[in-house]
Amino acid sequence: MGVEEKMVRLCKAAAWAALALLGAGGMASAQPRPPRSSDFPPSPPPPPEAAPDVLAGLEPGLWEFKDVDHPGKPERRCIPSLRELFQPAQPGLACRHFLAENRPGHAAVAYDCAARGQGRTTLRVETRRLLRIESHGVAEGRPFAVRLEARRVGACLAARR
Repeated sequence: MGVEEKMVRLCKAAAWAALALLGAGGMASAQPRPPRSSDFPPSPPPPPEAAPDVLAGLEPGLWEFKDVDHPGKPERRCIPSLRELFQPAQPGLACRHFLAENRPGHAAVAYDCAARGQGRTTLRVETRRLLRIESHGVAEGRPFAVRLEARRVGACLAARR
């Protein structure tokens, strides 16, 4: 086999190899790999939850809740954090709140208590001591809907006597 013949075979092999590489590259671009979480920068931490304007001027303490649709004896509850007013069916739970509406005298909040439930509450301030609360959602796997009148009646210490 002469030098010329070897050069022709080498060129043919190189051409086939180049075509094979081009074909493999074309296949790779036709079927891209799915993105991985490492392809994206980490998400920034969520911003701190804004306090609804409606809570300005209100005070924690002993609150009395009266069910508007089912009159009966009002329930008294110590409210150490005003955010608990937004989850009347799930008092005392550490839930995440998402502010949906926020204006003086009126706020709407969606809240999530993980596996314990979630809901949406609208709170309207009548006076600094009187609120109207409408809430619906799911608590402990059961649906609920309540309309309450909430009245601040004093400090929490009064509830312990």
